[in-house]
Amino acid sequence: MKLLVIEDNHDLVQVLQEGFEEHDYAVEAAYEGETGLNRARSGEFDCIVLDVMLPGMDGFELIDRFREEGHDTPVIMLTAKDAVDDRVEGLNRGADDYLIKPFDFKELLARVNALIRRHSEQRRPLLKCGPLTLDPVARECCVGETKVPLRRREFDILELLMRYENQVFTRDKIISHVWQKEYDGTSNVVDVHVKYLRDKLRPFNLDVVVVTVRGVGYKVSCPDYD
Repeated sequence: MKLLVIEDNHDLVQVLQEGFEEHDYAVEAAYEGETGLNRARSGEFDCIVLDVMLPGMDGFELIDRFREEGHDTPVIMLTAKDAVDDRVEGLNRGADDYLIKPFDFKELLARVNALIRRHSEQRRPLLKCGPLTLDPVARECCVGETKVPLRRREFDILELLMRYENQVFTRDKIISHVWQKEYDGTSNVVDVHVKYLRDKLRPFNLDVVVVTVRGVGYKVSCPDYD
């Protein structure tokens, strides 16, 4: 298994590398936010250990951008801050777990193991609609062998509609599932993201699978493909 440690304290990074490598983990390190985000984007890591206080881009901004791009690699955040609001902010922004410094390495190891195990157990089957395939775990959308890059909300809308093919979802229902508490109150936010989604599917003649049910909302309807 492979870990990415994003932490600006070189001494701590060395300790973590040695500790995890003793438990058969391969460990890579980044010492500032931008480099860490670029490495995290590779998708080759089983878990990311992320410090909040980083040079340049801090951990909160990093995980915001990472999740917004659709990556679902488990992330545990480390910080010297112990205020409840800081812990809540980290979790709300997409962290899977949170550990306050100083900590016992054995606890960090146990939490990392648990996150990786949980992530593996949550693996769900691929969703298919003709040549369109959605992998909810890898957060990948493909038409045949071609990847279709979707942003976070586009992917989440398509996943919801494909998971319940032919079921009509109102705009409010889609907001409840996809935006949850992050909804900014924009009345046409669903329509805008559905348009973006259709634009990306149009080159494959698949924009028609996302059907507008006038006066109600949206659904996915998968035609028969030979």
